[in-house]
Amino acid sequence: MASSSINQNSNHHARSNSLPSRPHPLVLQCNEHLCRLGASEASSSSTSSLSSKLSCLRDLHECVEKLLQLPLTQQAIVQEELLDGSLRLLDMCSAAKEALIHTKECMRELQSIMRRRPAGNMGLEREVRKYLMSRKVVKNAAQKALKGNERNRAVKNHETPAMVTALRETEAVTVNVFESLLSYIAGPKLRSKGRNWSLVSKLVNPKRVACENEETDGSEVEKVDAALYSIVSPRRSKCDYIMHIENVQHLLAKSEPIFQDLEEGLECLFRRLIKTRVSLLNIFNN
Repeated sequence: MASSSINQNSNHHARSNSLPSRPHPLVLQCNEHLCRLGASEASSSSTSSLSSKLSCLRDLHECVEKLLQLPLTQQAIVQEELLDGSLRLLDMCSAAKEALIHTKECMRELQSIMRRRPAGNMGLEREVRKYLMSRKVVKNAAQKALKGNERNRAVKNHETPAMVTALRETEAVTVNVFESLLSYIAGPKLRSKGRNWSLVSKLVNPKRVACENEETDGSEVEKVDAALYSIVSPRRSKCDYIMHIENVQHLLAKSEPIFQDLEEGLECLFRRLIKTRVSLLNIFNN
């Protein structure tokens, strides 16, 4: 009897010291945000989709910040290696911001030049080539960020507390959004001349110039690149050349508010990621 009583007390003591089996409301809230982001993964990487994902990510990381303030979470992650993940997210966010801002500034400069210089001006073609060279720099930087993430992708352990699982899934879904954004800005990893000209031929169909900008596959950045390649190509006719100039001007004007929206979204998310990084540092240093 005494032995049985001791065992019961021991079991009760062990249960009282264990983490609660029922997830905290903040964990459930994080999971709701994760589910919404997971559902959006099947959608296209359109501008509206990326903007929506960034907004949802801000809400998710705001929830994570609250979760990190809980003593139970701090106890659970004290032995977890999450610092590398938070730094990786900051690096990817910085890379996406730099690529976006650089591309936006180059687009703005090109738009200004195209307003001042008439079609056929040799100076305009030089500026187009200069812009395309800057795009190569952006693409290389984006691909470097993506490859760096592949090398450092975290390996998940088995049987972790619910709050730690939520934190790791938050990192994973954030990485996925950054990858989509970097791919949107940089374009496909490998691009053949045939792919460029296929897109160009769609963009300059005389019967559908007015509506192809909405229907053609590819991001606004990709469409601008394709049309600019045609401007500097000896294969284009004079008629197509004028149409490409008009099309590029339309695309550049359309892209400006889009890039501004994405930049603001990234800036807000970057500040959230810094707060998360600081909270994690405080937890691990105490």
